[in-house]
Amino acid sequence: MQTNTGTKVRIRPRPFHAAAIALLVTVAGVTAHATPGSHAHSNPHAAKTRKWTEVGKASWYGRRFQGHRTASGEAFDLNMLTCAHRTLPIGTLVRVTNLVNRRSIMVRVNDRGPVPPGIVVDLSWRAAKSLGFNGRSNVRVRLEKVEGAEAAQLNWPDLGRPDTLTATR
Repeated sequence: MQTNTGTKVRIRPRPFHAAAIALLVTVAGVTAHATPGSHAHSNPHAAKTRKWTEVGKASWYGRRFQGHRTASGEAFDLNMLTCAHRTLPIGTLVRVTNLVNRRSIMVRVNDRGPVPPGIVVDLSWRAAKSLGFNGRSNVRVRLEKVEGAEAAQLNWPDLGRPDTLTATR
């Protein structure tokens, strides 16, 4: 049993506790009003990644290099849908779009060159023909790296053969 001794309990104000509670309420209020996109930077999977693209001139190479070894080690075949690029990793899949006629085709990087100065990609003869170069030595194109689910849907070993991929408009 408690006995009351007659002393009054004095409650002292505690400024630190009041400030802490005010800060907690403010933070809770800001968090409650946050938009879903406001925290996207904290989740790397939620951030939208930009696709790698490059715009420039494309040239083509053919009969003169037929059968020569490429940087990937395979023999160059002018009828395969392949290309040479200075910096993209060997084996990278690239969508090439002719910016004049809007034809597009998928090619695989299998070589490093020879790529003439001022040219961003050197295409095989078949790839250039599929894009509608029509005897022109170079054409303005846009390159887009194909990755993830889009690349997984492709029939990979047969990608190099022109009869497995057709040019799209």
